[in-house]
Amino acid sequence: MKKVILLLLLGLGSPALAGDASLDAEVQDLKKAVQSLNRDLFLLEEELLYPASTQVSVFVSVDTGEFFDLDSVELKINDREVTHYLYTDREREALRNGGVQRLYSGNLKTGEHEIVAFFTGIGPHEREYKRATTLTFDKTLGPKYVELKIVDSERSRQPEFVVREWD
Repeated sequence: MKKVILLLLLGLGSPALAGDASLDAEVQDLKKAVQSLNRDLFLLEEELLYPASTQVSVFVSVDTGEFFDLDSVELKINDREVTHYLYTDREREALRNGGVQRLYSGNLKTGEHEIVAFFTGIGPHEREYKRATTLTFDKTLGPKYVELKIVDSERSRQPEFVVREWD
């Protein structure tokens, strides 16, 4: 008799708890289904908001970062500011370690466009440093990918700011 009471108190052999286990399994299955549906909705939203025929994405990367410590980037497309990003220490470290950040995604119609990026940070000799770089490109059908890359120049001991289109 003591064993039966002990088992009931611990919940072992209780039919109600066996039902709870199947309920937990159902809840977990529903969670997985909701996550899958959420992912599908996100992909559909991306496709609707940024169709491949008009999509433009701009990425930021840092080569080594010895001569420039990035603080912020301001991006203008066709003389209109589209984003301004302020970096944390953790994000700067990730970029120095080879990370690439998607700075901007948007839509542009076909034709000629101009991208201007302003980089602000600490340059050589611990001085404030602000530089700009520009790229004029022809947007055709299909997605366009542009990289803003900060590269250390050993020859001039200065940072260089390179803008290039990805193939």
